[in-house]
Amino acid sequence: MVGGGIQNQLLCKWSANAIGKPVWAGPAEGSIIGNLVVQWIAQGVFSDIWEARKVIGESFPVTVYEPEEREAWEEAYVRFQIVTGIKD
Repeated sequence: MVGGGIQNQLLCKWSANAIGKPVWAGPAEGSIIGNLVVQWIAQGVFSDIWEARKVIGESFPVTVYEPEEREAWEEAYVRFQIVTGIKD
């Protein structure tokens, strides 16, 4: 995840729980960084996207949120499907 939402730990935790996969919360200004990187590649500052990704990875912390309480989240999803009529 990138963007302002990564500053909300509860959102990141719940996202990991909801999808059942780890969520990596990267820089809050990921869109700006991506834009700069593309421009720098075009100007020859970076040789390619792989070099740019390496520099970004070494420059910004990433927090990993592991999924928790899978059973409770699966039960909630089934209830959601029933309430919305997606599932009988």
